[in-house]
Amino acid sequence: MNKELFLKTLKTKLSYLSQDEIGERLAFYEEMIDDRIEEGMTEEEAVAAVGDVNMIAEQIMTETPLTKLVAKKVKPQRSLAAWEIILLIVGAPVWIPLLFAVIAILFSIYISIWCVLISVFAVNLAFAVSAVVAIPCAIWLFAVGRAAEGVFFIGGGFMMAGLTILMFFLNVGISKAIVKLSEKFVLWIKSLFVGKGNE
Repeated sequence: MNKELFLKTLKTKLSYLSQDEIGERLAFYEEMIDDRIEEGMTEEEAVAAVGDVNMIAEQIMTETPLTKLVAKKVKPQRSLAAWEIILLIVGAPVWIPLLFAVIAILFSIYISIWCVLISVFAVNLAFAVSAVVAIPCAIWLFAVGRAAEGVFFIGGGFMMAGLTILMFFLNVGISKAIVKLSEKFVLWIKSLFVGKGNE
Protein backbone atom coordinates (compact mmCIF):
# COMPACT_ATOMS: atom_id res chain seq x y z
CA MET A 1 0.00 0.00 0.00
CA ASN A 2 1.39 3.42 -0.89
CA LYS A 3 1.17 6.55 1.27
CA GLU A 4 -1.71 8.13 -0.65
CA LEU A 5 -3.91 5.03 -0.39
CA PHE A 6 -3.00 4.59 3.29
CA LEU A 7 -3.97 8.17 4.16
CA LYS A 8 -7.15 8.02 2.04
CA THR A 9 -8.23 4.77 3.74
CA LEU A 10 -7.45 6.15 7.19
CA LYS A 11 -9.41 9.34 6.43
CA THR A 12 -12.44 7.24 5.45
CA LYS A 13 -12.23 5.17 8.63
CA LEU A 14 -11.93 8.28 10.82
CA SER A 15 -15.03 10.00 9.43
CA TYR A 16 -16.60 10.00 12.91
CA LEU A 17 -14.02 12.62 14.01
CA SER A 18 -14.12 16.34 13.25
CA GLN A 19 -12.26 17.59 10.20
CA ASP A 20 -9.59 19.24 12.39
CA GLU A 21 -8.94 16.00 14.27
CA ILE A 22 -8.81 14.00 11.04
CA GLY A 23 -6.33 16.51 9.66
CA GLU A 24 -4.14 16.20 12.77
CA ARG A 25 -4.14 12.40 12.64
CA LEU A 26 -3.39 12.31 8.92
CA ALA A 27 -0.57 14.85 9.30
CA PHE A 28 0.91 12.75 12.11
CA TYR A 29 0.94 9.55 10.05
CA GLU A 30 2.08 11.34 6.90
CA GLU A 31 5.06 12.77 8.80
CA MET A 32 5.80 9.33 10.26
CA ILE A 33 5.84 7.78 6.78
CA ASP A 34 7.96 10.63 5.38
CA ASP A 35 10.50 10.21 8.22
CA ARG A 36 10.87 6.53 7.40
CA ILE A 37 11.26 7.28 3.70
CA GLU A 38 14.04 9.77 4.57
CA GLU A 39 15.74 7.00 6.55
CA GLY A 40 16.01 4.97 3.33
CA MET A 41 12.83 2.87 3.22
CA THR A 42 10.67 2.63 0.14
CA GLU A 43 7.20 4.15 0.34
CA GLU A 44 5.56 0.71 0.66
CA GLU A 45 8.02 -0.37 3.37
CA ALA A 46 7.44 2.87 5.28
CA VAL A 47 3.66 2.39 5.15
CA ALA A 48 4.02 -1.25 6.26
CA ALA A 49 6.29 -0.17 9.15
CA VAL A 50 3.66 2.30 10.37
CA GLY A 51 1.18 -0.54 10.79
CA ASP A 52 -2.12 -1.89 9.54
CA VAL A 53 -4.59 0.89 8.77
CA ASN A 54 -7.47 -1.07 10.37
CA MET A 55 -5.52 -1.53 13.61
CA ILE A 56 -4.57 2.16 13.65
CA ALA A 57 -8.20 3.19 13.11
CA GLU A 58 -9.33 0.87 15.89
CA GLN A 59 -6.67 2.26 18.24
CA ILE A 60 -7.77 5.83 17.49
CA MET A 61 -11.39 4.85 18.14
CA THR A 62 -10.34 3.26 21.45
CA GLU A 63 -8.62 6.48 22.49
CA THR A 64 -11.55 8.68 21.46
CA PRO A 65 -13.89 9.40 24.40
CA LEU A 66 -17.37 7.88 24.09
CA THR A 67 -18.96 11.28 24.79
CA LYS A 68 -17.27 12.74 21.72
CA LEU A 69 -18.54 9.89 19.53
CA VAL A 70 -22.08 10.26 20.88
CA ALA A 71 -22.05 14.05 20.41
CA LYS A 72 -20.85 13.68 16.82
CA LYS A 73 -23.48 11.03 16.05
CA VAL A 74 -26.36 12.87 17.72
CA LYS A 75 -25.52 16.27 16.23
CA PRO A 76 -27.59 16.65 13.04
CA GLN A 77 -25.63 17.17 9.82
CA ARG A 78 -28.36 19.49 8.54
CA SER A 79 -31.20 21.46 10.07
CA LEU A 80 -34.33 19.43 10.68
CA ALA A 81 -37.45 20.02 8.64
CA ALA A 82 -40.67 20.98 10.41
CA TRP A 83 -42.24 17.56 9.87
CA GLU A 84 -39.15 15.87 11.37
CA ILE A 85 -39.35 18.01 14.48
CA ILE A 86 -43.06 17.26 14.86
CA LEU A 87 -42.38 13.54 14.39
CA LEU A 88 -39.67 13.65 17.09
CA ILE A 89 -42.02 15.41 19.52
CA VAL A 90 -44.96 13.11 18.83
CA GLY A 91 -42.77 9.99 19.05
CA ALA A 92 -40.97 11.15 22.22
CA PRO A 93 -43.19 9.10 24.57
CA VAL A 94 -41.99 6.00 22.73
CA TRP A 95 -38.36 6.66 21.79
CA ILE A 96 -37.21 8.41 25.00
CA PRO A 97 -38.13 5.49 27.31
CA LEU A 98 -36.64 3.04 24.80
CA LEU A 99 -33.42 5.06 24.71
CA PHE A 100 -33.21 5.09 28.51
CA ALA A 101 -33.92 1.34 28.60
CA VAL A 102 -31.11 0.60 26.17
CA ILE A 103 -28.71 2.82 28.16
CA ALA A 104 -29.75 1.10 31.40
CA ILE A 105 -29.25 -2.38 29.89
CA LEU A 106 -25.79 -1.51 28.55
CA PHE A 107 -24.81 0.05 31.87
CA SER A 108 -26.06 -2.97 33.83
CA ILE A 109 -24.06 -5.33 31.59
CA TYR A 110 -20.94 -3.26 32.18
CA ILE A 111 -21.51 -3.20 35.95
CA SER A 112 -22.21 -6.96 35.96
CA ILE A 113 -18.82 -7.61 34.37
CA TRP A 114 -17.12 -5.79 37.24
CA CYS A 115 -19.36 -7.45 39.85
CA VAL A 116 -17.96 -10.82 38.80
CA LEU A 117 -14.47 -9.56 39.59
CA ILE A 118 -15.55 -8.20 42.98
CA SER A 119 -17.28 -11.50 43.81
CA VAL A 120 -14.18 -13.53 42.97
CA PHE A 121 -12.03 -11.34 45.20
CA ALA A 122 -14.64 -11.59 47.99
CA VAL A 123 -14.43 -15.39 47.86
CA ASN A 124 -10.64 -15.16 48.03
CA LEU A 125 -10.89 -12.84 51.04
CA ALA A 126 -13.29 -15.28 52.74
CA PHE A 127 -10.76 -18.10 52.29
CA ALA A 128 -7.98 -15.91 53.74
CA VAL A 129 -10.09 -14.90 56.76
CA SER A 130 -11.05 -18.55 57.34
CA ALA A 131 -7.37 -19.54 57.30
CA VAL A 132 -6.47 -16.83 59.81
CA VAL A 133 -9.44 -17.52 62.12
CA ALA A 134 -8.78 -21.28 62.14
CA ILE A 135 -5.48 -20.85 64.05
CA PRO A 136 -6.90 -19.14 67.20
CA CYS A 137 -9.85 -21.54 67.15
CA ALA A 138 -7.46 -24.52 67.05
CA ILE A 139 -5.40 -23.08 69.94
CA TRP A 140 -8.54 -22.57 72.01
CA LEU A 141 -9.73 -26.12 71.27
CA PHE A 142 -6.35 -27.55 72.33
CA ALA A 143 -6.53 -25.42 75.51
CA VAL A 144 -9.94 -26.81 76.49
CA GLY A 145 -8.85 -30.39 75.82
CA ARG A 146 -10.59 -31.00 72.49
CA ALA A 147 -7.45 -31.99 70.56
CA ALA A 148 -9.21 -33.90 67.74
CA GLU A 149 -11.28 -30.85 66.85
CA GLY A 150 -8.17 -28.66 67.16
CA VAL A 151 -6.33 -30.83 64.64
CA PHE A 152 -9.35 -30.59 62.33
CA PHE A 153 -9.25 -26.77 62.56
CA ILE A 154 -5.50 -26.66 61.88
CA GLY A 155 -5.99 -28.87 58.80
CA GLY A 156 -8.88 -26.70 57.67
CA GLY A 157 -6.78 -23.57 58.20
CA PHE A 158 -3.96 -24.95 56.05
CA MET A 159 -6.45 -25.99 53.39
CA MET A 160 -7.98 -22.49 53.37
CA ALA A 161 -4.50 -20.93 53.21
CA GLY A 162 -3.69 -23.11 50.20
CA LEU A 163 -6.98 -22.18 48.54
CA THR A 164 -6.25 -18.50 49.23
CA ILE A 165 -2.90 -18.72 47.45
CA LEU A 166 -4.40 -20.68 44.54
CA MET A 167 -7.34 -18.29 44.23
CA PHE A 168 -4.99 -15.30 44.25
CA PHE A 169 -3.29 -16.51 41.07
CA LEU A 170 -6.66 -17.40 39.54
CA ASN A 171 -7.94 -13.92 40.46
CA VAL A 172 -5.05 -12.27 38.65
CA GLY A 173 -5.92 -14.21 35.48
CA ILE A 174 -9.64 -13.53 35.87
CA SER A 175 -8.93 -9.82 36.47
CA LYS A 176 -6.93 -9.55 33.26
CA ALA A 177 -9.68 -11.35 31.34
CA ILE A 178 -12.40 -9.09 32.78
CA VAL A 179 -10.41 -5.94 32.00
CA LYS A 180 -10.02 -7.13 28.38
CA LEU A 181 -13.71 -8.03 28.21
CA SER A 182 -14.61 -4.62 29.60
CA GLU A 183 -12.40 -2.89 27.02
CA LYS A 184 -14.00 -4.93 24.21
CA PHE A 185 -17.47 -4.06 25.50
CA VAL A 186 -16.67 -0.33 25.49
CA LEU A 187 -15.11 -0.68 22.04
CA TRP A 188 -18.26 -2.43 20.81
CA ILE A 189 -20.43 0.41 22.16
CA LYS A 190 -18.16 2.94 20.45
CA SER A 191 -18.40 1.00 17.20
CA LEU A 192 -22.21 1.37 17.36
CA PHE A 193 -21.78 5.14 17.22
CA VAL A 194 -19.00 5.06 14.64
CA GLY A 195 -20.99 2.92 12.24
CA LYS A 196 -20.23 -0.17 10.22
CA GLY A 197 -18.70 1.73 7.34
CA ASN A 198 -15.84 2.97 9.51
CA GLU A 199 -14.90 -0.26 11.23
